[in-house]
Amino acid sequence: MLRCMLRAKIHMATVTDSNINYEGSLTVDEKILSAAGIRPYEQVMVSNLNNGERFETYVIPGSKGSGVICLNGPTARKGTAGDRVIIFCYEFYTEDEIKAYAPKIIRLNSKNKILK
Repeated sequence: MLRCMLRAKIHMATVTDSNINYEGSLTVDEKILSAAGIRPYEQVMVSNLNNGERFETYVIPGSKGSGVICLNGPTARKGTAGDRVIIFCYEFYTEDEIKAYAPKIIRLNSKNKILK
């Protein structure tokens, strides 16, 4: 049996922009993606703490070290600059894999810099 478990979380990211005219997705600073172990074009769930919106999309890498968290296309309707969001990434694990499992959690400050 496989269980769907949290694999990675980017906690308390601040939305820096929203771009309704983009094809769709979520732009995330490449450095943050790498730290969380989330790959470009991987599916994520996003929860907006400011308005309660929750949606699925995929991520695309933004400029490394820029701190960018941009809602693109239809997701631009789910929040605005300044909103705080949590980005979740899930994976399926076997019962044996779960024994050694621990999610990767990245916490950000209000400028989207990784906290130690």
